[in-house]
Amino acid sequence: MTERRWRFVLVVLVWLSILNAYGSSTPSSKDAKNLYVLDTFSTSSPLPNGIEVRSGQAVMRILALRDDVIRIRISRDGSLPEDASWATLSSARQNQVEVTAESDVGTVGFQTKLVRVRVNKENLRLSVSDLNGNILQEDAAGWPLEFHDKEFQIYKHMPADEHYFGLGDKVGPLDRRGLSFTLWNIDAYNFQESTDPIYKSIPFFLSVRAGRTLGVLLDNTWRSTFDFGKQTENVYSFGAENGAIDYYLLYGPDPKHVLNDYAWLTGLPPLPPLWSLGYQQSRYSYETESQLRSVADRLRKERIPADALYLDIDYQKQNRPFTVDTEKFPRFATMLQDLKKQNFHVVAITDLHIAAVPGAGYVPYDSGVAGDHFVKNPDGSIFVGQVWPGPSVFPDFTRQSTREWWGSLYKSLVSDGVSGFWNDMNEPSVFNTPNKTIPDDVQHRIDEPGFEKRTTTHREVHDMYGMENSRATYDGLLKISPDQRPFVLTRASYAGGQRYAATWTGDDSSTWNHLRLTTPMLLNLGLSGFGLAGADVGGFIGTPSPELLTRWMELGAFQPIDRNHSEKSAGHKEPWVHGPEQEGIRRHYIEERYKLMPYLYTTAEEMSRTGLPIMRPLFLEFPNATADGHPLDLDAGNEFLLGRSLLIAPAPFPERGDEYKVSLPAVRWYDYWTGQLTNKDASSSSAMVDTIPMRPALKDLPVFVREGSILPMQPLTQSTGEIPNGPLTVRVYPGKDCQGSLYQDDGNTMAYTHGEFLRLKFSCEQTPTSVKLQIGPHEGSYKPWWKELHVEVYGWNSSSSRVTGDNALVIKSALDNSRHVISFTVPDNVAGEHLEISSQH
Repeated sequence: MTERRWRFVLVVLVWLSILNAYGSSTPSSKDAKNLYVLDTFSTSSPLPNGIEVRSGQAVMRILALRDDVIRIRISRDGSLPEDASWATLSSARQNQVEVTAESDVGTVGFQTKLVRVRVNKENLRLSVSDLNGNILQEDAAGWPLEFHDKEFQIYKHMPADEHYFGLGDKVGPLDRRGLSFTLWNIDAYNFQESTDPIYKSIPFFLSVRAGRTLGVLLDNTWRSTFDFGKQTENVYSFGAENGAIDYYLLYGPDPKHVLNDYAWLTGLPPLPPLWSLGYQQSRYSYETESQLRSVADRLRKERIPADALYLDIDYQKQNRPFTVDTEKFPRFATMLQDLKKQNFHVVAITDLHIAAVPGAGYVPYDSGVAGDHFVKNPDGSIFVGQVWPGPSVFPDFTRQSTREWWGSLYKSLVSDGVSGFWNDMNEPSVFNTPNKTIPDDVQHRIDEPGFEKRTTTHREVHDMYGMENSRATYDGLLKISPDQRPFVLTRASYAGGQRYAATWTGDDSSTWNHLRLTTPMLLNLGLSGFGLAGADVGGFIGTPSPELLTRWMELGAFQPIDRNHSEKSAGHKEPWVHGPEQEGIRRHYIEERYKLMPYLYTTAEEMSRTGLPIMRPLFLEFPNATADGHPLDLDAGNEFLLGRSLLIAPAPFPERGDEYKVSLPAVRWYDYWTGQLTNKDASSSSAMVDTIPMRPALKDLPVFVREGSILPMQPLTQSTGEIPNGPLTVRVYPGKDCQGSLYQDDGNTMAYTHGEFLRLKFSCEQTPTSVKLQIGPHEGSYKPWWKELHVEVYGWNSSSSRVTGDNALVIKSALDNSRHVISFTVPDNVAGEHLEISSQH
């Protein structure tokens, strides 16, 4: 059999698997033959910012939006569809840079200041490289783009040393290599390690090879698939069952730059309210007012810092969204005001299904019908599905007017004093349909600025439906309270959804394996735009052992969102369950989170400016940490970074109590808890990674501080609403590239957008006998709570030391020999200050 025929057989087999993934019935042999292959070159035309290539009737348009962002659009019938997107910003799509056209006997293409694009005239094979000739992505040889009716699949060469990250919180290891995934939002209750699909569809991933990173976004809302070498060893592929071929390549070479590009393309997450970074206590459900008040009172009595309490569906009357059961919560507004006096913020669930109860005086239903806001069956009747309230109807969030109507429904709850809102069940989940969601043929009437008005089926809308739900909520809250930062938590979303909401990983289980799964799920979410994310600490389903809950609460304290949550049938998971000893450990870690709040909030503000996640894989900060360029995380188990400076290294199998090795990028690292240098000789070693053995006790979670870090910290408070009492602590860990920063504002309003913020920048320089610390001037008009800075310099061993400030003023200091730290307190000079710590030996 010829090589071409072998390839055809392989293509058919791959398509059979793809069609099964899309949920289609197995095609007949006649269907399998109905393939259209894009592998011949007809003509090409240079464009000011790219090139257009023709293959018969088909057209491929490749454009440079920036020197490092390439867009590829392909149409089989010769005309490209409307240039509209739910994921990407129109300002980014319309941006362009001039390119230099290049062609030779065998190829056509162009060059930007950073990348070179080539299309082979013989077979239409597309390749993208950097200007040094390093291939960043190329079509797989012998695997051209193929259509099967309206479905399409794109095949790329997969080098043996390339690794893949992203696609949101898909379950499994951090690296997607060797796996395949379907993007189709589903209510994945009781998901496990092999479950796919789950709640979100974020068709964006990073390919990392030899220290070079490329981002790939397939902007297609239809059911799609991604296969990273599972079907064919040296080929990865992506495609969808329908819709436009529209994908983007984002070049680094470092991964941080790729994430900056992705934020530029799909939008930045908003700066969250400060309280949302505090500890959050939830349960399905605190069913009465007295239960919720009791939890609040005990948190304060036990002096467990906390900021947020959650109300699940049982606070509503008959589970109907936007209602309150006044029998269970007879003084709802008064309760909320009382809780605010205790510095608690209440987050209330508002599922998107509206109870179908005509004539019952239920305003969301009556006003929704009057405004024609619900999705419809093909015959024009309103679709009704069974969910928590019983028969329910579903808003058509593809219509701007419907989103505005939805947003207006929050007025009463906001007026009562609810601080944040939780959009759950928005895949959407429907109990009584065969596919457990809105049926494929239900109609949506797209009426959105930038889009052509048209009617389409739910099949096209499904994967971005939850995102548009959270968009409607976010925009509505901002319209109701323009000066207050909304907090929206969503379960389902799509690429770009970070513009509207934080998220969590869904209905996890109280098992050690789910504790392990938490880290790669959150890291991949961060790499997919969702830097503000968390998991249900302790596991939503089931009851954890005391040790499991304690370990999980330790880890949760260093994750972006720290929310403890559980279902009705599970045992309670509040910090005090299992007795004083476990409670004491759990309290300690929550307290440490609050002491780190200035650092955590500064990192969240960085996320809102740059798109960099709060919780980071090691390769994001250390892209060249291994000799062959493979990501260090592949060797490092479930380690992760919190911001730039903190490395958290939980045991991979804590239930066993085994010794394990922590992998540290070869710079010096300080033990966060003791201040001791853990690898003093790292700077002089030729090794690129250091490993140290660990066997932590239950009360210990290994945390390390990167050399050259300057961490802002605060005195302990019981909530973010409590003003800290004392100076701001500035911890200095001398070493390479010594820097740090601090961002502060009022934590709640939009005043920071008008300059009412404080930004401080720190740097230090280390010599054999001194550390010079530069504290920058105050930027912005916000007045902070502190008047003094308490400076702690780690790694200091000289018993005879001198601290001087500007004008050679000698400052009193104290040395802690056991922790190798010298400390002193100085006034916070708004103009900035130079400080020098020197040894007198």
